[in-house]
Amino acid sequence: MLPAGTAPEVRLLLVGRGLRAFVDGYVAVLLPAYLLALGFGTWEVGLLSSVTLLGSAFATLAVGAWGQRFHHRHLLLAAALLMAVTGLGFAGLSAFWPLLLVAFVGTLNPSSGDVSVFLPLEHARLADAAQGNARTALFARYSLVGALCAALGALAAAVPDALAGQGIQPLAALRGMFALYGVVGLAVWLLYRRLPAAPRQRPQAAAPLGVSRAVVVRLAALFSVDAFAGGLVVNSLLALWLFQRFDVSLAAAGAFFFWAGLLSALSQLAAPWVARRIGLINTMVFTHIPASVCLILAALASTLPVALGLLLIRSALSQMDVPTRSAFVMAVVTPPERTAAASFTAVPRSLAAALSPSLGGALFAAGWLAAPLVACGILKIGYDVALFMAFRRHQTHEQNA
Repeated sequence: MLPAGTAPEVRLLLVGRGLRAFVDGYVAVLLPAYLLALGFGTWEVGLLSSVTLLGSAFATLAVGAWGQRFHHRHLLLAAALLMAVTGLGFAGLSAFWPLLLVAFVGTLNPSSGDVSVFLPLEHARLADAAQGNARTALFARYSLVGALCAALGALAAAVPDALAGQGIQPLAALRGMFALYGVVGLAVWLLYRRLPAAPRQRPQAAAPLGVSRAVVVRLAALFSVDAFAGGLVVNSLLALWLFQRFDVSLAAAGAFFFWAGLLSALSQLAAPWVARRIGLINTMVFTHIPASVCLILAALASTLPVALGLLLIRSALSQMDVPTRSAFVMAVVTPPERTAAASFTAVPRSLAAALSPSLGGALFAAGWLAAPLVACGILKIGYDVALFMAFRRHQTHEQNA
């Protein structure tokens, strides 16, 4: 149960997460189709995805370094306005370099998870709302809302095809979807204006990393390996793989990402239950490894049904570590360090993930369609083994209390 005084704020954060996830869900599918419709190639799709993640990393780094000087509410409002500008910029621009600039400074998300500057800000506020197992459940709810809404958003990727059937030019329909992204950014800004001007209960001010620096650095290094691997198959590149490997349509790709997102959401419902029984680290590792094996097998599959089946099994397992990872980071640092810890574990992940989409796009352009998926699976298995060996006996602050 959430403390009664914090529930209204938590609800606002969950609604905001849901709105952002909905538009992220269809943008990840439509982004490669939009860039291809503008006349760009597969390498440009990967490069723009890389630059998007790189910009998110720098923004998150700034929050970790200087965010404690400002109240979270002001930073969230600024991020929402930036989201609005990002959507309207993509809807109105056609040249690659201006689009690349908007991608770098904006909030566009080509991946299946939230990599934006919103993430550490919202995590820090959510962490103050609960303790122990209740915190894990709250992060699971946050991740669940994001996964469900992203799945619904993926279905919306079929809208441009439907509008084209009504006589609307496909490019105009795609531009309209990015304009809607900007409108949702304005809606999030209005929503977050209702956040409290000051936390209801905040006994200690936010601070940079101190006593927890060593453990955060170790986690950040491991998370960066996982993120680099994941960047090879961000949703935009996975959609591109489906377009090129099996010639699927936008509507079919959207349907796949809907079911994949729904399975991810259901798995995150189970994450707190599993974590209570086998621990946070075990939950992260023992669900991740089978998911990576499925990804490798899907890359080698010769038929679409087999590939989709394996990818759906992967979706049912691969995201169970998201709420448990967030809860583990919040549990191993002191409360004043939580904002900085969220940022400094997210930044290396974003930087590492920013390097790999352009590599994945280049491999696709060279005709090596299976290589990014196989490399992703192998790297993720290595990350899981290293994480387990390093932290399987690590004590949290709550265990030590």
